[in-house]
Amino acid sequence: MKKNKSCPVSFKLIDGVVARIGAYFIILFLLTYILTSQIVFLYLLALDFFIRIYMNKSYSIVFQLARLTKKILKLETKLTDAAAKRLAAQFGLFFSILLVFEVSFDFELAFYITASILLFCALLEALFNFCVGCEIYYILKRWGLC
Repeated sequence: MKKNKSCPVSFKLIDGVVARIGAYFIILFLLTYILTSQIVFLYLLALDFFIRIYMNKSYSIVFQLARLTKKILKLETKLTDAAAKRLAAQFGLFFSILLVFEVSFDFELAFYITASILLFCALLEALFNFCVGCEIYYILKRWGLC
């Protein structure tokens, strides 16, 4: 019997369009760091993920920019379960902290590998509404780890 893939579920709904637009801003922050080498963009990225996970997301600059962009473009709301996006934000926080560490200790190759993974995941979310976090969750659940 084949198991169905699944995402974490919280039954709390959020605007998936805002989440997808937010992925574009995450890409922008990361690319801005790569182009300018100003570590403040990595700190802002890590802080933003932290705020969205552990505080009120209305304090998140990425959330505010995404909401404003959605309003300007007059896009329709498409609700989605919040748990998958929260899991993705937890991965984003981990990766952004790792990026700060790698830059701080001049681990250039490791930085570019980690940045590529984060960019790839954000691009999949932004362009195709594909959640890598859901795939990882499914694997962990299948192995009995969550």
